[in-house]
Amino acid sequence: MAAGVGPPGARLLWFLGLLGLLSAAAAAWDLGSLSCSFGAFCDCDFRPDLRGLECDLAQHLAGQHLVRQLVMKGLKAFVENPEPAKPLVMSFHGWTGTGKSYVSSMLIQYLFRDGMASPHVHHFSPVIHFPHAEQIERYKSDLKQWILGNLTTCGRSLFLFDEVDKMHPGLLGVLRPFLGPSWVVYGTNYRKAIFIFLSNAGGEQINQLALDAWRARRDREELQLGDLEPAISKAIVDNPQHGFWQSGIVEDQLLDLLVPFLPLQRHHVRHCVINELAQLGLAQQQEEEVVQAVLDGTAFFPEEEQLFSSNGCKTVASRITLFL
Repeated sequence: MAAGVGPPGARLLWFLGLLGLLSAAAAAWDLGSLSCSFGAFCDCDFRPDLRGLECDLAQHLAGQHLVRQLVMKGLKAFVENPEPAKPLVMSFHGWTGTGKSYVSSMLIQYLFRDGMASPHVHHFSPVIHFPHAEQIERYKSDLKQWILGNLTTCGRSLFLFDEVDKMHPGLLGVLRPFLGPSWVVYGTNYRKAIFIFLSNAGGEQINQLALDAWRARRDREELQLGDLEPAISKAIVDNPQHGFWQSGIVEDQLLDLLVPFLPLQRHHVRHCVINELAQLGLAQQQEEEVVQAVLDGTAFFPEEEQLFSSNGCKTVASRITLFL
């Protein structure tokens, strides 16, 4: 008899045993897949790297000490809690180009394995997704079903709402049941979700307070959330054109973090330019020439002090190409 081949009965037992092992493995895989179809039991592609995020923010985010402090503290407390009482709800406020979208994309990159390409990251824009005011009832129904469906698929979903100050008032009220401390909404556990709102609302107030601090010779790092939050909240609540208007989100204190982005000064814009150029590998002499050219082409305000960049670092990347 050839080596390794036993009697027919032994071979049959070996084959049946192999089938049993394969069936058990398949069953275990199916159970895992089934559990991941119910968002409360799996983290999908949620792979938080908070240390990497903290390092990247410290190295690349210019002039935003409050953002680094608030975002990192809030994220750590939320991610390290195995059973959070409610979703993490953050609202970013500030002038254009101060880093709201930049921080959001960086945050997503370090929270999800596939970053913005993750099927569990959902980005909403008023211009793209909710353009017509007369269709707001349809938008409300669609948004509610989209949130509900995706939280059912994965409880570790992230929802990013851009330009909230341009969203139709009344639309975001449908989010209210998903943002509070209830355990289950519409049969879905949603407490591990993250909601981020981006808005220019409050930007003028933040700019004025930062200017007042500068005129009083206060270091900008001395500014704390308590110095800015009341003015930002008032700018939101008193504006009937803002997406939060009568939504209950602010009134019911559903925002965990209200994050102010300060206006950027000349040395902050310089930092942004140098970061962009570092990726291009330019020689130091050529780098300084480009930095100065970009700064010379940047508008600053107020007219007398010429202190803050009118568009932050928003156009830095496009301006650099003009001088290379």
